[in-house]
Amino acid sequence: MPGTESQRAFDLIEERFPANSTGSAASEGASAKLVFVAPDGEKVTDQANRAAVTEVVGKVGGLDQVVRAADPYGTAAVSKDGSTAYASVTFEVKAKDVDDAGLEGRFTEATGRELFAATSQLVHLAGWMAQDEGDTPELRGLAQGYYAHSFRLAAEAGDAELSATALRGLAVQCVDLGYRAEAVQLGEACVEYGRHLDNPRAVAYYEATLANAAAQDDDRHMATKHLAMSETAIGRPAVAGSDSWAAHYSPGRWAHESGMILSRLGDLDAAEEHLHLALDIHGLDRRRTRAIVLADLGGVRLRQGDIDGAMATWRDFLDCADGIRSVKVQAALRDMRVRLRRYSAVPEAQQLRERAGHITD
Repeated sequence: MPGTESQRAFDLIEERFPANSTGSAASEGASAKLVFVAPDGEKVTDQANRAAVTEVVGKVGGLDQVVRAADPYGTAAVSKDGSTAYASVTFEVKAKDVDDAGLEGRFTEATGRELFAATSQLVHLAGWMAQDEGDTPELRGLAQGYYAHSFRLAAEAGDAELSATALRGLAVQCVDLGYRAEAVQLGEACVEYGRHLDNPRAVAYYEATLANAAAQDDDRHMATKHLAMSETAIGRPAVAGSDSWAAHYSPGRWAHESGMILSRLGDLDAAEEHLHLALDIHGLDRRRTRAIVLADLGGVRLRQGDIDGAMATWRDFLDCADGIRSVKVQAALRDMRVRLRRYSAVPEAQQLRERAGHITD
């Protein structure tokens, strides 16, 4: 309904993340992306997988109304680890005019919704992978496009949780890009979609999304309100057997995100407490997650004026970070090095900077 948070989300996405924003050709015709994921332990560049991908892309390129199906191997559209390949498809007509007469078989409306939902999940995963691959404008744009398309597919499926999860991805991107007002609006829509879900972890996920956006927008009242609501939700028993994206929002992830929201609000003691809780929950076996939490905890301790505590925490962070390939870890390393420049007269600070430099090189 026009005027609701959901309708505003649609309007905002069309304004900020248009469906076709890759150039003049795209503005004339619809576009789509084929995502190929290699089986566990294999790569899309392996001979058999490459042949299968090439065959599918060739068949798609030969369909009526298709102008071009780009070869992922010829357009550098393969992830660095070789697990995923992306093929861009350009149509000669707009999305609403794409003819499905060539599709074989028929299916019920319920099956159609299931197909939209499954595709939404896959596209969202592609967005997350693009976002985690690097911090370049190209990859950010690719992630935004995937998240926006995932939302549209989820809306077609009538799936509130998938819709909210896609909006969460876009809200986080807006925060990272400095679009604070847009992030809050997307967070509000995210919460609206998740309001009637029976999955408490999903509700906590979306409430924390809005709390974070509000904190970034310096709206303490809204941030505190929705942070409390997320805490209430995360404290409820998890839904057994749920395998949705939002269902994996664990108490540890909530504690970490809440700690950073509290840090943004200036409540450093509570932030430190939540980050310690996150470390206790995650344990020692999740190195990437633990490294990121330690990096954030070091920053909080520095803001508290505890320089020795900050350096001790960052020393543990470097022990965890060594050998981990992650955009977030690399960003944390750069942030730590910059903050330690102020302490050039402290030998340990310079040692930490040098260690971080070796890891980022």
